[in-house]
Amino acid sequence: MINFDEEIKKFQPSLEVNDAEDAIYNNNTTDLADIFVAMMEEAEAAGERKS
Repeated sequence: MINFDEEIKKFQPSLEVNDAEDAIYNNNTTDLADIFVAMMEEAEAAGERKS
């Protein structure tokens, strides 16, 4: 029978997982919400210039 407590003690996460986690959390990409906010700011700025 498998002793899960012993197996958990031996567990070490893969370095690849840690590297992927860092890359995902440190990735500062623009998402759709950021694009909409930028578009709204540009539209408001253009509207202010016309007034």
